[in-house]
Amino acid sequence: MEYFDSHCHLDPMRFGAELPAVLERAREAGVVGMAVIGTRAADSEAAAALAAREPGIVAAAGIHPNDVQEIVAGEWDRIEQLVGSGRVAAVGETGLDWYRDHAAPEVQRDFFDRHIRLAQAHSLPLVVHTRDSLSDVLQMLSEAVRRGPVAAILHAFTGSVAEAAEAVALGCHLGFAGMVTFRSSAALREVAATVPLDRLLIETDSPFLSPEPLRGKRNEPSHVIHTAECLALARGEPLEHLAAATTANARRIFLQR
Repeated sequence: MEYFDSHCHLDPMRFGAELPAVLERAREAGVVGMAVIGTRAADSEAAAALAAREPGIVAAAGIHPNDVQEIVAGEWDRIEQLVGSGRVAAVGETGLDWYRDHAAPEVQRDFFDRHIRLAQAHSLPLVVHTRDSLSDVLQMLSEAVRRGPVAAILHAFTGSVAEAAEAVALGCHLGFAGMVTFRSSAALREVAATVPLDRLLIETDSPFLSPEPLRGKRNEPSHVIHTAECLALARGEPLEHLAAATTANARRIFLQR
């Protein structure tokens, strides 16, 4: 079986000299694709460099909503230049986070809008972070869709059945991470079971959000199989079917084929 980890952070700051071994374990586990997501200019550039030298890896460039108030002079220009260079396959991680107060809401909204417009200008998918903010995220995406297409990925989705349906109606794909495997996440598994298969993605959010039975340990792309197994069981689908479909979805989004 083949798997595609649609959202992970593999920059040197988090994995350092262990990165080659992490990639080897992923490939041994059948992970044929990984989307390495930027949260600042520096790790976005590192993600693009990794994608250029490692097969099966694509990169996304963006500034995380928790960091937008702390960026340095010229950092947004670097994101725009990287996206314009053709070296990345997506824009983000962007979005809104009302759980933390690291950045003022008006600044987060401004930068989310910038990322949306940048993705639209380059016809690239948009990787979206949302925490306690899903209704506002969906509202901004709805406004953006009136201007033109937006291929948004709502990563680490934790919304309701109704919110999942609204997101799908807007053209979004929904990524499910390790939280869906937690014993306390029965409601989220019920949501995941309602998502059309052609809009479903699996992810690790490495090095965060380790799935059962690995909670408390550093996450890495090889662990995406646990999320896939959990979703297949929740949806009543063969693992082979779900793995093939989510891999095809990710390839279609990130590789545009």
